[in-house]
Amino acid sequence: MSSALKIYALFIGSALLMFGGGLQGLLLSVRGAEEGFSLTALGLIGTGWSVGFVAGSITVPLLVKRVGHIRAYSIMSAIGTVTILLNLLWVQDIGWIVMRAFSGFCFAGAAMIVESWLNEVADNRSRGTIFSVYTTINMAASTVGQLAMAVTGTFGHIPFVVGAIAFICALLPSALTSTPQPRPISSARLDVVLLYKTSPLAVIAAFACGMANGTFGTLAPVYGFEQKLDASTIAYLFAVTAVVGAVAQTPFGRLSDKIDRRLVIVGLSGFAAVIGLVTVLLNPSSGVLMFILFGLYGFGAYPLYAIAVAHANDFARDGEFGRVAGGMLLILGIGLAIGPIIASWVMNAIAPVGLFIVTATFHGALAVTAFLRMKIRPVRDAAGRVRFRAMSAEKGVSPGTVTLDPRGEEKPTPRPAAPAAAPQPQETELLVPDPIEPTVIVERHVKSDGPGDTDKSDKPKPE
Repeated sequence: MSSALKIYALFIGSALLMFGGGLQGLLLSVRGAEEGFSLTALGLIGTGWSVGFVAGSITVPLLVKRVGHIRAYSIMSAIGTVTILLNLLWVQDIGWIVMRAFSGFCFAGAAMIVESWLNEVADNRSRGTIFSVYTTINMAASTVGQLAMAVTGTFGHIPFVVGAIAFICALLPSALTSTPQPRPISSARLDVVLLYKTSPLAVIAAFACGMANGTFGTLAPVYGFEQKLDASTIAYLFAVTAVVGAVAQTPFGRLSDKIDRRLVIVGLSGFAAVIGLVTVLLNPSSGVLMFILFGLYGFGAYPLYAIAVAHANDFARDGEFGRVAGGMLLILGIGLAIGPIIASWVMNAIAPVGLFIVTATFHGALAVTAFLRMKIRPVRDAAGRVRFRAMSAEKGVSPGTVTLDPRGEEKPTPRPAAPAAAPQPQETELLVPDPIEPTVIVERHVKSDGPGDTDKSDKPKPE
């Protein structure tokens, strides 16, 4: 299989994977609400996904090292297919929480294997294009998977079977390849200490994005259900949010390449916080107003994580991109896991619209933190930054994506060096053993770069 054909095949496999993941994630939230699951249970379903995803990111490389890429990918695909079918056969909150953790684990593993294959094919010239196409395909396929719920509905077995078919078909591209397997996958380098030393703001940003995105992605469908929206309307609602958020990444990312990224973070997170508060105050029941507010939320919230990653790596040293991005991954995963639990408690205590209190709180905290950091740390020169690259943080970012990211090969332009000091006379010592006695004869040379100077030597006579 030629390199180009293999890339297209892997893109198709990744698209099928993301299609099934997008459908499953939205389906479980809405169907769980219809089945009468408690808000806490629905929040824990989202938490299970995040815990499984982070665990898979850490442990799957060990499995690949033992059995190889194709067998490991087959395992991931098979278990992912079984879990979504068990969601259909075992309709119980505890069962769905456990199965969702397995889904996150398998999803992380399958994504890492596909990305390692793409990374093997990519070179420095094509890496940026492959990364951009791969990210775009993932966002689009996940959105189409969410839209599929508008066709399949949530009742019966059809949506679960459609998701299972997508997961099992994602296996075919890698299974049919006859080319040698790529190099072993590198395990996730989750260096939070290095991330904090590099950029304290990045730690806050990753956690805030995880809290807000985990809350919104898991419980906003439940909010739509509580507002009496049908399954197709909820699917279209999330598709609009995802599309607007994806479209907003490019202009704001390019803007952050030209001005202080923290200023962009302040603006976007502040905007997302305001939209959350407006949603709380209006508590919309009509579909039109909800579409507007959800679209505006995606516009402000979804570009934040990618910009925060770029900001962190502006200050990273050469060779630290993977470790910094890995630290971002871990902090994001923690936020994705905790956010739905806290939001479910708030929704129980106040009202379903209380989930936007959680998103507004963390977006507001991020805006304030970014503003304060602008007063503490000077801006990095535009010429010394890494370039922005779009990425999705709604359901986590695989370490394989970090490896594939071309910024790992880019070096920020160094700052101008300080002027060199004027040359100074140097004194060197040459130690030569005496051939007769174990004494040392010291020969000193005094050199000067000044005009007219000559070398002088002082050789002691042997005793």
